[in-house]
This record gives sequence, C-alpha cells and structure tokens, in this order.
Amino acid sequence: MCLKHIACKNKIIVVTALLSGSKFQFYNEQEAKKYSQNSRMIEIQTQMSERAVELLSLPEDQPCYLLDVGCGSGLSGDYLSEAGHYWVGVDISTAMLDVALQRDVEGDLLLGDMGEGLPFRPGMFDGCISISALQWLCNADKKTHSPPKRLYRFFSTLYSSLARGARAVFQIYPENSEQLELITAQAMKAGFTGGMVVDYPNSSKAKKFFLCLFAGVSGVLPKGLCSESTDRGVSNQAQFTAQRSRFKNMKGKSVKKSKDWIMEKKERRRRQGKDVRADTKYTARHRKPRF
Repeated sequence: MCLKHIACKNKIIVVTALLSGSKFQFYNEQEAKKYSQNSRMIEIQTQMSERAVELLSLPEDQPCYLLDVGCGSGLSGDYLSEAGHYWVGVDISTAMLDVALQRDVEGDLLLGDMGEGLPFRPGMFDGCISISALQWLCNADKKTHSPPKRLYRFFSTLYSSLARGARAVFQIYPENSEQLELITAQAMKAGFTGGMVVDYPNSSKAKKFFLCLFAGVSGVLPKGLCSESTDRGVSNQAQFTAQRSRFKNMKGKSVKKSKDWIMEKKERRRRQGKDVRADTKYTARHRKPRF
C-alpha cells in the first residue's frame, strides 16, 4: 500500500493508493455538495455524532484523538472539533473529501476503502465513531468482494489502531437481522467485545442502532434511550427552523459563525500549532453586504 501527501489549503491530505482498483464513487461532486448543504442532513448527522461520542464515554474536559470512519464531507468531524477533540477522517469518496476540504474542516483526511483495512499504527486512537457507513461492507460490489472477509479485515486493523480500553461506536442502518449477525460476528472474531445499543426501540422513525465495541477490556454496555425527549436538550428528529443556528439546541455550544464560535475555533487551531491570524477589533465582525 503506497502513501503520498498532497498539501492543499494548509491541510495535508493522505491519499491512499489501494489495490485492485477498489476506489468507488458513491457520490459525485453535485450529490456530495447537496448532501453537505442539506439542513436536515446536517441536523441528523450532528445528533447522531453527539450520541456516538456520548457512547464512547471519553474522559471529561480532556481532548482525545479520534477516528471518523466514513467521514464524508466532515459533518461528524465538525461536532468532534466543537467538542474539543482532534480527529482523522477516512472515506472512499473523493467527491465527499473534496467538499470537506472546501469546508475547511479541522481534521486530517484520508482517502481509502475501509474494507481493505486501516493503515494506522497500533494504539494510535483514543476512540472511533462511524455514522451510517459500516453497513456498506455487507454488500459485494465486486465479484472478488467477500463481505465477511472485508468486515474482518476492517475490524482487525481497527482493533490494532485503538488504544487498549478504547471504544468504537458505529451508527448503522442494517437491512435485516442477518446483517446485524454478520457484523457483530466479525467484530467479535477480531477481538472486540460489546454489543448493540438500540435507541427508541418502539419508534419506527426515531429508532437507531449503535454498535458499541470495546478494545482490549470488557465494559458494561450502555443502555439505549427509551423516551423521545432526552436530557441532552436535542430532539430525536430533525426539525426545520427559520434560523441558521445549527448548534442552537446543544448545551454549551456557540452558534456557528458567531464571534464566540470563531474565537474558539482560532484558539483550537493555535493549540494545534497552526498558523492563525492575530485577533483584532475586526475579528468576527459582520460586514455589510456589497451592492
């Protein structure tokens, strides 16, 4: 497996040259932009990312290094950054990763097929999340693809890349019980313990499946949410509002593009060692539109 680095917009993208020509385009450029600009998709992705991070049970007030599998255009990564974590995103779609670059996400991006395995060193990450991606490995897109083998290859390399005691949380949309059994069986074969957490099991619309896995140690499986209103202050279903404030209902989060949000983002980048312009009285100042 060959790796090369390309600098773009002060960000380093790791591009992976995969064997057998297994780079698939699930989204073209137009579809990727539509997905990333859809307010309903953004709201749902943010809610599921928040729940996935909650299930990771990370140490409070401590930044962690996380892996986002199937990161797409970086919507989940936005939440990870807002929560103060550092992250690396992996996705198979160049169109989605191009949109992530255009959005100037804070994580590092890697182009790769998770079914081919993950090219990270052992114990690199404090946790892993994945939103609506893992179920794709249950499909055989080529005659040479074996879903059980691809799932095992992914889980075994993920297990190696996680620190002992870390968790991996996958939000998935299984087609049937057979897919659930296939996924969990290969995860356990690779060394993981854990199981499935189901939120709102009695709701046809709000029901969500989260595969919660433990690396190295056996933990207590978290309980699923059972009521449609949670103490996190976020509704289970995306709602359209007249205001463009994605983090309006999230406790302790600044509204995107507000002065506080911009100052927090600049401070995070300084801690990451990135070149950031000095703060002035014009920082985050809203300018009048040009006519």
